[in-house]
Amino acid sequence: QVHLVESGGGLVQAGGSLRLSCAASGLTFSSRAMGWFRQAPGKERAFVAAINWNGGRTYSPDSVKGRFTISRDNAKNTVYLQMNSLKPEDTAVYYCAADRAAWSTGNYDYWGQGTQVTVSS
Repeated sequence: QVHLVESGGGLVQAGGSLRLSCAASGLTFSSRAMGWFRQAPGKERAFVAAINWNGGRTYSPDSVKGRFTISRDNAKNTVYLQMNSLKPEDTAVYYCAADRAAWSTGNYDYWGQGTQVTVSS
């Protein structure tokens, strides 16, 4: 059974930082690209970042580029999201997801339960 468990969320002031972690089990982590998404109240889920199987390629939208960094440790079956210079509009539930392929395709088949990030102004 596949489990993706996010941690590291919380309440932070604008301009602060958080590092989210997503621990994976039940799948061959090192052969999967991974992604982070977020969903704010009343909004659709939005793509935040993705990383291919060996960390050699990452992707992120302009809204977080330069502030958020995705990374992974295949020895620990964990993917991270370092979030710096946080803004109130970053407030959301953050989810990690496992891509079906080693290279990021945007086709995710497993999702975590999410972790809440709240940025106060």
